[in-house]
Amino acid sequence: MTIWVFSEDAGGAPSPISLEMLTKARSLPGEVAAFFVGSGSDSAWSTLGAHGAGKVHHLDPGDALPSAAAAAALAELVAAGDLAMFGLTPTDRDVAGRLSARLGVPVLSNAVDVTAGDAVTATNEILGGKTLVETSFTGPGPHIVVVRPKSFAAEPGDGGAPDVVSVPMPDVGHAGAARVVARHEEPAQGPKLSEADVIVSGGRGLGGEEHFAMIEELAGLLGAAVGATRAIVDSGWVPYSMQVGQTGKTVKPNVYIAAGISGAMQHLVGMKDSGTIIAINKDEEAPIFGVADLGVVGDVHKVLPKLIEALKARK
Repeated sequence: MTIWVFSEDAGGAPSPISLEMLTKARSLPGEVAAFFVGSGSDSAWSTLGAHGAGKVHHLDPGDALPSAAAAAALAELVAAGDLAMFGLTPTDRDVAGRLSARLGVPVLSNAVDVTAGDAVTATNEILGGKTLVETSFTGPGPHIVVVRPKSFAAEPGDGGAPDVVSVPMPDVGHAGAARVVARHEEPAQGPKLSEADVIVSGGRGLGGEEHFAMIEELAGLLGAAVGATRAIVDSGWVPYSMQVGQTGKTVKPNVYIAAGISGAMQHLVGMKDSGTIIAINKDEEAPIFGVADLGVVGDVHKVLPKLIEALKARK
């Protein structure tokens, strides 16, 4: 069996989720290969090899949207019995869906674990992570699994430089006609949410958009990233890039501070595996206290200013 890990170029490097999946893949029986989409570089190949890829198949789509071509190329490479792993990102999911349609095989999505023995099995969380469900493929495959971010820690091993094979662009007709004419990257301040060791998040309990400045000030003092709930993203207080939760980012920092967040299941799914969770909420019955390691029952408008004041005094 070959375990294929899809990796998209992310600022000149392999996507973080692909390194997480490669770390898992090398613990499974079989050969590990990466399918990399983007311009590529020696540094990217080295990183993929260090994380477990023995071979890298490289497709450079140029200015074309990559999904249709990537799915067509992968369909020619994967064989019955192989496992193809994708991350829970827009491009990964697009390619996984197209590959599924081309091969006529199912997809198991949102997996938090993958095992391979007599059968390939994906583990999913349901009911906000309270219950784990295992689902196994019964057909010959190939088997396609989409993995949630932060399900595995990305850890380099002792792998050497991989063999790199150039994959020609397939002809996919009208599906490959679209071209990228411009790129815009939203300016980021402070640590990236998905990579931060400390995150300070705010919710609707702050009362108004003008109070979100307290979250940003506290995060600045702690060198933390800023997060938010879906409710205040939908209300337009902050951009979607800050959203933590099932339809936002899945995070796993060492410390997660939830201020004015009640703890809706949609939010808990995205942050419940954080190292230490500190919750501040005036409602002592708020669900967030069910996952918190430290709970402060109090008004965020009184607690946060005192915390900010204490941190400034230590500077």
